Amino acid sequence: MSAKPPVGVIGLGLIGTSLAQRLLQAGFPVAGYDIAADRRDNLERLGGTACASARAVGERCQDVVLAVFNTDQVEFVLESPDGAGLNREHRVICTSTCDPDRIEALGARLARRGVRFLECPLSGNSDQIAKGNGVALVGGDRAAMQAAAPVLDALCRQSHYLGPAGSGGRAKLAVNLVGGLNRAVLAEGLAFAEAMGLELAPFLEVMKDSAGYSRAMDTRGMKMVTGDYTPHAWLTQSLKDFTLMHEVAARVGQELPLATQYVQIVESCIAHGEGQLDNSVVMAEMRRRRRRTS
Repeated sequence: MSAKPPVGVIGLGLIGTSLAQRLLQAGFPVAGYDIAADRRDNLERLGGTACASARAVGERCQDVVLAVFNTDQVEFVLESPDGAGLNREHRVICTSTCDPDRIEALGARLARRGVRFLECPLSGNSDQIAKGNGVALVGGDRAAMQAAAPVLDALCRQSHYLGPAGSGGRAKLAVNLVGGLNRAVLAEGLAFAEAMGLELAPFLEVMKDSAGYSRAMDTRGMKMVTGDYTPHAWLTQSLKDFTLMHEVAARVGQELPLATQYVQIVESCIAHGEGQLDNSVVMAEMRRRRRRTS
């Protein structure tokens, strides 16, 4: 039997499942919940324990990792009577990408209840996280972060402390902005090279050695070259994040012209039925924008 305490995971999508895998590999028993029965079944196959509700996770585990879709779901799990029912015995590690202002306010409300809350959005897609290459952008109390080190170390290779609750989310939005634009730039460059008659696989290797290198070439390059858009991060998630970026940017008075162009590309992909594919599917849109000449 494991000597480590059980850790709860609420939200068992791509990211939540990868986090559960990391915890199991580190020797933590995992109790998880998702509204989708097939995701709960998958956790059982991985060696975790599926719970029938978020509250059942809270009853079994003092450390609870959230990997739900958005801010509304985070607030529901942590504050609704139908949520996890957490109290001062619990520590929450919220990995969701959320509205940073609302997370700041939520952190204050939870502190008044005695719930220890860490905002820890992760940089990295589900495949990177499953391999231990995720990076946590932590907001909250530094002492709480230090106390949560065993769990954080199991989840990701590195954790950066950004400041009070809300700081991690602000950093994550800026990171995701650059990451999304890097994917779009890579797709446009590959589509351009292809249109000029270059063979893409060797050209991608040239790009990796060039001044234009970005990590997107490592994580998304071959997916774009081969057209394998098996999801490591859903395109709909990218649209959610970029919509949130625009909302926050409007509050702080910052224009995001390149992000606006990216959203138009993503919305076209979704209109073509590609929302549940990997976000590298922006390559398909770049190919669609090729004007035929003869």
